[in-house]
Amino acid sequence: MSEPVQTDVLIVGAGPVGLFLANDCVRRGLRVRLIERHEAQSQHSKALAVFPRTLEIFEMAGLAEPFLEAANRVTGVAFASRERTLGRIAFEPSGTPYRYVAMVPQDVTERILLERLRGRGADVEYGIELTSLREIDGGVEAILERAGARELVTARFAVGCDGAHSTVREALGLEFAGDAYPQQYMLADVMTNDALPADEMQLCPSADGPLAIFPISRTRRRLVAVIDEAEGEAPSLELVNRVLAERVSGGPVAESLVWSSYFRIHHRCVSRMQRGRTFIAGDAAHIHSPFGGQGMNTGLHDAWNLAWKLAFTVRGGAREALLASYTQEREPIVRGVIEATHFLTNALGVRNPIARGFRDAAIPILTHLPALQHGFVDRLSGLGIAYHGSPIVAGSGRRCFDESLRGALGSRFILVAPETRIGSLSREVRERFPDAVEMRASNNAALLVIRPDGYVAYERPSDDSNAVDEIIEILSRQLASDAPVASSPLQRA
Repeated sequence: MSEPVQTDVLIVGAGPVGLFLANDCVRRGLRVRLIERHEAQSQHSKALAVFPRTLEIFEMAGLAEPFLEAANRVTGVAFASRERTLGRIAFEPSGTPYRYVAMVPQDVTERILLERLRGRGADVEYGIELTSLREIDGGVEAILERAGARELVTARFAVGCDGAHSTVREALGLEFAGDAYPQQYMLADVMTNDALPADEMQLCPSADGPLAIFPISRTRRRLVAVIDEAEGEAPSLELVNRVLAERVSGGPVAESLVWSSYFRIHHRCVSRMQRGRTFIAGDAAHIHSPFGGQGMNTGLHDAWNLAWKLAFTVRGGAREALLASYTQEREPIVRGVIEATHFLTNALGVRNPIARGFRDAAIPILTHLPALQHGFVDRLSGLGIAYHGSPIVAGSGRRCFDESLRGALGSRFILVAPETRIGSLSREVRERFPDAVEMRASNNAALLVIRPDGYVAYERPSDDSNAVDEIIEILSRQLASDAPVASSPLQRA
């Protein structure tokens, strides 16, 4: 590096994605600077739903407990018109301890992540803007500005978590391809009566535009709705109740406003999430309709995918393919989320009377089909995310989560094998990667290599005679021989 490196990772933006990335980088032993142009965390609750796979990730990162304590737990989704309930789907995914959606307001999410970050000895630097960013030999150079004073910072990597109007994305010259929805949207957090169940969210198709109702608690609700035109600077209590009366059955009444706003939404994403040693994550890389509640979760998964790869690279144990896999793995997932939320938004918001009639007749039938129920829950929950096709994965790339992974997941690959094979595998694999792979005996008849993010890099029957060579080959694609472990046990705690 032409300049002395001052930090390992410069993170721009201290929303949920930037805070989570900072937490996981620090946990893995990296030096981090996290800057935020605002003077404090937002007090408004934007994102809300935390889905089961995100809760699993939080547990593997040692963060789950405060989220579970703060959450309102939702176990069902109702499709309801003004006249009647059209159908229900139970949100109770199998194969996970988190068989619900955790409703946690974004300001609470940020507070939890900030408190944990400070407990790990790091913090957010507020009131600082990124004014320029360029790649230099072995890293990046950034100019930061606060109150007219400028600072030159060098880092091994930079990550833009700075939202839809990302300065980092613009500095990289990445096109934010997509389009805007023509409709005007209303968001309102309201205190209501208890006419609607606290453990169920409502998706309400309507001739006037779709409405989604998310229960934050027994009597507090988040409303997101399409409206024809704004009335005043922010939605009033009168407007909220008019929308409720026009679009949903069951008699919910908003008794007071916590906060409200108007907004417009887009469906956009970049074609690549990395250029050189700079990355983007979350809304800086992709935005889409709020119907489905996927925005924050998708960004958190970006950060989880990236942090361990940065850690291996900083320690000198990674090949270029490991960092390149960030875009290769995340971009197809992001496009799938955008397509699904776009379909849901259009289906709920169709205004043609004939099409509405077909939709309303189809919902009761479709919501009783087990295959559709499973697919809906699997996609919404994030449990179906897999990295099949990734150049650093052999096989399905499925998620892996069991009792052995609960608690703080470390920074090594985990090779799981039957007791009869663990000895020989340990000798041969550890000879090539002595510090990067941990061995665990299992009663299962399969060989697994689990990545530091809880996804399966390799899976074969235990009697596969080619297993050793294949495991070494898949690890060699991403790790240098004698790859050092990405953090110490103390830093993983």
